[in-house]
Amino acid sequence: MTINQLPHDHGQKENEEKFDHMPSLEQFQIVSEVFKNINDVNRLKIFWILCHCEECVINISALVNMSSPAISHHLKQLKYSGLITSRRVGKEVYYKAADTNLVNHLHKIIEELAEVSCPN
Repeated sequence: MTINQLPHDHGQKENEEKFDHMPSLEQFQIVSEVFKNINDVNRLKIFWILCHCEECVINISALVNMSSPAISHHLKQLKYSGLITSRRVGKEVYYKAADTNLVNHLHKIIEELAEVSCPN
């Protein structure tokens, strides 16, 4: 549907090009899934930490004051969504943010939103 096909004409013809470039339903679904994966404040905090450093479960647990099993649960969801990666060194597993455009953009958005809501 184009703006010319809308039931009411509100004189917004200048917006017509914007609607021509509206993301597809599939693209909106991907964005929705990303936001679902970080919709928990603790998971968001863990993701933010892992955008800044590589850490093990025990250290993440100490940083966010949560049990290791709870941290592992959040890490599993973040890893499944492709937002973080892991590597094993002996018995220790280290986690960090995935090196993708999606993760880089998401991290930037989180930092900008935190700055807006928590100015210095």
